[in-house]
Amino acid sequence: MTTQRYAVRHCVNTYRDHHLGGFTAALPHPHEPREAAGSAALSDVLGALSEAGWPITVAFADLHDAVGLHHFAGRAGASCVHGGPFEQDALEAAAALARAGRLPYVAAFAASLTLGVCETDQADALAADLPLRLIGHHAGLTLGYAGRSHHALEDLAVMRGVPAMTVLAPADERALASLVRDLQDHPGPVYLRTGGDWPAPVYPPGVELVAGRAHVHREGREGTIIATGSMVGPALRAADRLAAQGIEAGVVDMHTIKPLDAAAVLRAAARTPAILTVEEHSVHGGLGRAVAGVLATTALPHRLTRHGVTDETVPKDPTLDLYRHYGLDADGIARAAVAAFRA
Repeated sequence: MTTQRYAVRHCVNTYRDHHLGGFTAALPHPHEPREAAGSAALSDVLGALSEAGWPITVAFADLHDAVGLHHFAGRAGASCVHGGPFEQDALEAAAALARAGRLPYVAAFAASLTLGVCETDQADALAADLPLRLIGHHAGLTLGYAGRSHHALEDLAVMRGVPAMTVLAPADERALASLVRDLQDHPGPVYLRTGGDWPAPVYPPGVELVAGRAHVHREGREGTIIATGSMVGPALRAADRLAAQGIEAGVVDMHTIKPLDAAAVLRAAARTPAILTVEEHSVHGGLGRAVAGVLATTALPHRLTRHGVTDETVPKDPTLDLYRHYGLDADGIARAAVAAFRA
């Protein structure tokens, strides 16, 4: 491990010449990961904050194109760290920079950043409650063709268990940018989960979300769908399908998994007799488990159904096929809601 790897680089010169080899566009191989969801928006908001005087440094391993933060790297005066092929090196470098007063954002595949370097997360991010921002991209089933080693289906459970860690899963790039701005002066570590693509915006331009405060998209009578991250858009489309069947379903975006907005959960439980949680994650340990923990504290009559990836080894298949298989598209969520609300 060289000291050069820990150096803060001015990307327009050193970083581009020695690591990216230029920004020549090329058609991606069909099995290469797409650019991370919201990466351009993330680069834009980090660039704006950097220009406003925030001491931001972006750190990542070799996957600069998949991360999409080469948009940030191309800005004049941008500060970046390249960790070589190891996420641990990027994270340790970022922790050192945080101790020196920088505000580092570390980006890597969600599976590698949470499961692969969990020990480093614990040692570096928590020893001094450092203000690290961990961007876990291509989460969930996004890398379906890459197989089990690249599926990030336990990352919410892992990061929820890390003391002092704030855990977020924005629904689109506008939510991502808003939550980054909201948490910019947060003193502790943050895990931000993104996928590989957001097919359509969920929020209008200029939306202002607050970490820890769920956003209610619509209210219902028969049940409430509480969704997070990539599942908010499909949940809203599912609610439209349900409305056509005469079923009024509420939809809540629980973009912050920790700290969970317990008040929003209890309001949904008081308003509707059934709750369906939807997440691109294992049904164990993520959003569904967090909501169940809140409901266990109340005597309100309620039915909770957790909808996500079942407790099994996920096959190696295209992402959209996996969504359909596990019912994580609009039609699948609508079917799960009918079964949950009319049980």
